[in-house]
Amino acid sequence: MLDKNGFRSNVAIVLSDGCGRVFWAKRLGQSAWQFPQGGVDSDESAEQALYRELHEEIGLDRSDVSVIHSSKRWLRYKIPPAMQRKGPAPVCIGQKQKWYFLRLEAPAAKICFDSTQSPEFDDWQWVNFWHPVEAVVAFKRGVYRAALKEFAAHNYRLQRAHSETKVSQC
Repeated sequence: MLDKNGFRSNVAIVLSDGCGRVFWAKRLGQSAWQFPQGGVDSDESAEQALYRELHEEIGLDRSDVSVIHSSKRWLRYKIPPAMQRKGPAPVCIGQKQKWYFLRLEAPAAKICFDSTQSPEFDDWQWVNFWHPVEAVVAFKRGVYRAALKEFAAHNYRLQRAHSETKVSQC
């Protein structure tokens, strides 16, 4: 679904292990890593797209996560012209994303990439909260930085609460 400026509505998912690390996924057959993300269909809300994408991309259901926070506004990035899909107008020039910060409540073993016929990822790892800002493709860095800045205090609270319970799952 494109807006009048050519931006596709999209959701982006930052999944926390509760210990200060976030889920980082490798694109299928590529060396590119990113957070899970996907388009918002015309007949669904951003929250509905969140749960659909969560299941399609990493095999998790609503009951497997807790929503800790969502971005206050839609964050935008432009796709470099050479990477834009060519075709009849309207052309998508970038994404406008609603970001969600989630905590994994299920065992990490539940994460899988085969819940659909066309998986998007083939590997994943837990990484330091700030790692993705420098590791993602350059044209997405601004939105990654903005989203993680907004989520940083929530990440710190999760990490602190986890360390206070003295449960060593990290």
